[in-house]
Amino acid sequence: MKIYLYDTDTDCIGSGTLSSSYLKSQLETAAGQDVDVHISSVGGSAFDAIAIYDLLKKYPGNVTTYIDALAASAASIVAMGGKKIVMSKYALLMIHKPMVGSGGNADELLKDVQMLNVVQARLAQIYMDKTGLDGVTVNSLINAVTWLSADQALDLGFIDEVEDYATDIINSTIIKNYVNAAPAVYQRCINKILNKNSNMNIGNKELIEKTTSVLDKIMNFFKKVVNKQTITDKGTLHHAGELEEGAEVYQDEDMTAPAPADSYTTSAGKKISVKNGLVDTLEHVDDEEDPELADEAPSKPFKTAKPGDIQNKVLAIKAKLHAQNQLLTEARAALEEAGNRLKKHGKKYITK
Repeated sequence: MKIYLYDTDTDCIGSGTLSSSYLKSQLETAAGQDVDVHISSVGGSAFDAIAIYDLLKKYPGNVTTYIDALAASAASIVAMGGKKIVMSKYALLMIHKPMVGSGGNADELLKDVQMLNVVQARLAQIYMDKTGLDGVTVNSLINAVTWLSADQALDLGFIDEVEDYATDIINSTIIKNYVNAAPAVYQRCINKILNKNSNMNIGNKELIEKTTSVLDKIMNFFKKVVNKQTITDKGTLHHAGELEEGAEVYQDEDMTAPAPADSYTTSAGKKISVKNGLVDTLEHVDDEEDPELADEAPSKPFKTAKPGDIQNKVLAIKAKLHAQNQLLTEARAALEEAGNRLKKHGKKYITK
């Protein structure tokens, strides 16, 4: 069932076909079936808006609210009543401080101020419950008289979906889903970047693909940064943290192939037993010679290094530095492109 809360020449939220009593009768007629509530309103009575919000929240059927053109002032509270909130890509959402038209002496005006503060606290709580934003942030948006586009409302959590009649909306969720497939240690690194850029909302598939490609390279680079090596008589063991009992060890630099079950001896004489890709036992050196840390590459090779070996190592280091510089250059270019697009499409419309 569809219910339309559209302003008329005489009615707005709180009167006529936009009143809480009218909506109550409509919901009773719906009798529990799913309803779509379409909104296009400049606002009206805050109290009636809260009543409509409560009616929608208590309704036993599924409620989806649609912001078709404008949900301003009290109408924005009505929109929050949906279990799912969908906003047209062309619509606007506006929130501001509650107002009252009154007159009288200082005592009477002071009571109005106190009442308005209480009302604002209730309205702010509704926005906070929906968005998950803290009270300081929500009240700053209210005090500033904030106009939000569909993309901005989606990024801040006021709505759940943007209705686009041409293409699907692609936003930072895609990148987050991509990162969720990565190991936890890399997720934390990337999520810090995403949290600092929570308003990221990109509608360009080519840019998304380029960005995720860079993220892939960055994560592979992180792997090599945290990759510690321990050279043994049976090859190099790779691990992310300290080499201790229970630590994961791998046989490759990318740390994807667990080390085979076996007994290993480091150049410092430590005995390591590996089972199921984990260090089972670790026997420490008892002599007083200068033992090397197990989680570091030894400074002394098993055999005297030949000049050719040293030259090869120098070339390998140069190649690695060149690859890192190339990665940083590509990452910088991708981030600059993303930043320019965000500046173009992510402006906030705020009036005071």
